Amino acid sequence: MTAISEALVQTVPEKCRVCYTCVRECPAKAIRIQEGQAEVVTERCIACGNCVKVCTRGAKKARVNISDVETLLASGRRVAAMIAPSFPADFPGITPRKLVGMLNKLGFHPVTEVAFGADLVAHAYRELLRKNPDRRYIAVNCPAVVTYVEKYMPQLIPFLAPIVSPMVAEARVVRRFYGEDTAVVFIGPCIAKKDEAPAEVDQVLTFIELQELFRKAGIHPDQVDEASFNPPTPGLGMVFPISGGMLQAADIKEDLVSGDIVTAEGRAGFLEALKEFGNMDMDAKLLELLCCDGCIMGPGMSTKEAIFRRRARISQYSRNKLNEINFNHWNVAMERAGEVALDREFAERDTRLSSPEEDDVNEILHRMGKFTPEDELNCGACGYDTCREHAIAILKGLAESEMCLPYAIDQLKLTVDELAGTKVALKHAEKMAGMGQLAAGIAHEVNNPLGVVLMYAHTLLDERSAEDPELAEDLRTIAVHADRCKKIVAGLLDFARQNKVSRRETDLPAFAIKVASDLPRPDGVEFITDNRMKDPMVSLDDDQFAQVVINLVQNAYQAMSGGGRLLLSFDDRDNKVSIKVADTGTGIEPENMKKIFEPFFTTKPRGKGTGLGLAVTYGIVKMHRGGITAVSNTDPGKGPTGTTFTVTLPRRVNEDEGRIDNEGAPDNSPGG
Repeated sequence: MTAISEALVQTVPEKCRVCYTCVRECPAKAIRIQEGQAEVVTERCIACGNCVKVCTRGAKKARVNISDVETLLASGRRVAAMIAPSFPADFPGITPRKLVGMLNKLGFHPVTEVAFGADLVAHAYRELLRKNPDRRYIAVNCPAVVTYVEKYMPQLIPFLAPIVSPMVAEARVVRRFYGEDTAVVFIGPCIAKKDEAPAEVDQVLTFIELQELFRKAGIHPDQVDEASFNPPTPGLGMVFPISGGMLQAADIKEDLVSGDIVTAEGRAGFLEALKEFGNMDMDAKLLELLCCDGCIMGPGMSTKEAIFRRRARISQYSRNKLNEINFNHWNVAMERAGEVALDREFAERDTRLSSPEEDDVNEILHRMGKFTPEDELNCGACGYDTCREHAIAILKGLAESEMCLPYAIDQLKLTVDELAGTKVALKHAEKMAGMGQLAAGIAHEVNNPLGVVLMYAHTLLDERSAEDPELAEDLRTIAVHADRCKKIVAGLLDFARQNKVSRRETDLPAFAIKVASDLPRPDGVEFITDNRMKDPMVSLDDDQFAQVVINLVQNAYQAMSGGGRLLLSFDDRDNKVSIKVADTGTGIEPENMKKIFEPFFTTKPRGKGTGLGLAVTYGIVKMHRGGITAVSNTDPGKGPTGTTFTVTLPRRVNEDEGRIDNEGAPDNSPGG
């Protein structure tokens, strides 16, 4: 058997949806997923054609030999057509004699049945077992099974029966009967036959390709004369395409008691049988394997009929032929063909992947969120039987992490959450921008008349306070409230300002602790700090950021009128730094959490707050390209009460670049 020189199966990229069905159905795991595209790795492929069969979108295509056969037919040489014994299952609407007539019309002569080659092979197996009763063998009629052993279980090569397949046996018979210069074309259900024996068979067509060749040539059953198959006529070799057919043709009994003969078919069946045979878990003297569920289910079949209907057609054709066969002629043909050599050799083509280090496998599993055996669901959605096999395939460049469905779902959830956060952030930013414009307009309009009121109130107070104490008290009230209005207007301007941040390198913990320490601390409140920053230096506008610290610390103090603890903590990671202000106060009610950064919203008693402190804080943090979040708990039954504000900032940022730290809108969900 020669190495595959040209890709036998290829992917049609525009049709591939990367559903991983081909990966799952490939016994050799010869499908590589790369950048979301499935492709067949030629050197690993065993040409079983499973990927072609299971791809409902037709994204996997086998190599087509139609033009090569047309060239051969036009060459002037005698070209023989050898029809696989599964043909009755694929041409139910065409009688065998009509099919031969159609092949003759194409230019094939002679037209023979490979079932005769199967008769020879069956006889050879019977003799092999008779002469070597102590040996164990693996039947080699399925080329995909042979290739699998050569590539993935080369230790079993000594057990491969040294007998050619029925196709090769028939090719040698045809040249023996019709001349050595006769070109032979095999026509059957198998893709793997295309590369099985190029030195023995000139071309290989699947039944699907033959149908297309008839269509191109305009040949229809009702337009041709009937004709008979050319000799030699087969015997029981006609049942070869059915699982166990070779045993019946060879008159070898599959004794379930002795277990000397074992048959297995299908992707899972033949793999498990080879594994147990190699491990000496079975005492079978002959292991007959088919990669498909019998050749009648091969990927080159065009029929869509169910398996047992196909079996019935093979059985019916075999019965009819056996009733007509002249066994004297058959015996003569077998004697003449007995001079044909049926021996073969095999070559090791080890394609096994080396075993990776366990640590490397675990690293891949951890990347996909699988840290314990319970996390390894082994659901098979990726196309591999286990998560560990998938991880090994990733290490070998055959697979991608995104093939894992649970991992992909988790990643999708993260993306959805990020998009939701971004959407909220955009809405909040839009709302803040509108409020800022409104606040700026109001502040500028109110500031001038307010200044006049305040000026005249103080002037009158200076002039009349001695003369009229009652009037003086009224003037003081006017001045006090005017001053309060002035502070509100100043806060509005702070909230609405679009000042450029003037950054300079600042020792953040030292700076923030100094600002907080200068504020008056209520009785019974403990002030503690926790600095875990590896590098304390941060680029920020300390004049503006001082206001952030003041607002957060003052709010915390006001929430702890009965005493408590204020924690000011610092941490950093790479280019991000964070500062937390945590109090043990009464907390913020859950229904108010989404409003705390809005201008004029306050939970303080009337006249005790303007509702601008956190709005200004939010604006300053955003101008620093950072984010601010808050969590709070008001229910002692759920844990300690209090509120924690977390401000996250980039350590350094280029003001000419876009945002590098997008924390999204404030996360103000209630928490502990």
